[in-house]
Amino acid sequence: MTTYNQDFYKWTQDQVVFLERKEFTKLDIENLIDEVGDLGKSVKRSLKSYLVVLFTHLLKCKYQPDKHSNSWDCSILNSKLKIKDLLKENPSFKHKLQDTINDAYEESRLQAEVETGWPHEMFPDQCIWNLEEILGD
Repeated sequence: MTTYNQDFYKWTQDQVVFLERKEFTKLDIENLIDEVGDLGKSVKRSLKSYLVVLFTHLLKCKYQPDKHSNSWDCSILNSKLKIKDLLKENPSFKHKLQDTINDAYEESRLQAEVETGWPHEMFPDQCIWNLEEILGD
């Protein structure tokens, strides 16, 4: 039998077969627990990543309107769509969304600082957009 550390993809496929066949004694429970936990973390990281991209471009649009581009608009739209999809597929994120927004916003301030060349302090300390504005069209 292929093990978790030798061929991860094969291991996942074996676990699926064992689950489908209800061969629970063959399951690699310890690694399954770790992987299922990591799946949730991965989805949360995706949400934060889309929020960072969104806020970075929103900050640049607000503070560098003369450099506003269609590319920024496309990035903003794509991020909003992906965020909506993630929240629709994972409604339990909504109760932790404000914390994720706060973390993402702080990271966005740092990226906006690098991309604009402006000091970090030029951007508001707290996210200036509410949830409706973040997810709205």
